Amino acid sequence: MTETKRDVFDEVRRVALQDETLLRTANIHVLLKQDEEWHSRYDAALPDDLPVIPELIGKYLKMWKHDHGDLFQVFDEGTSASLDGTKWESVQDWFSDAKDSFDTFARAWVLGVWRVEETGEIVKLEEEK
Repeated sequence: MTETKRDVFDEVRRVALQDETLLRTANIHVLLKQDEEWHSRYDAALPDDLPVIPELIGKYLKMWKHDHGDLFQVFDEGTSASLDGTKWESVQDWFSDAKDSFDTFARAWVLGVWRVEETGEIVKLEEEK
């Protein structure tokens, strides 16, 4: 599922606006809490403030999470052997140029989900089986 909490909230609002009685009698926040289906969707939805990272950085994150699973080693130059020189330089550039890049990367790592900077697509790591 790639809908965010805001997506669910906006859908509830749209439904409420179409039903004048519902709009007059229900607060959207109350509806989200009382209606089991909406409540379940809202609980399952992704956070609104997903980390936003470039596609290359997302590929780098996936590679490390899948092959090594160790966030500490991600930032070690000596462990970059699986990226060609140009890509590794681009990764280094992003970490040195982007504001809060280490925090953003770490949040994406921990959440296992992020938004791709270039496309807006939401990427969610597959859970280990």
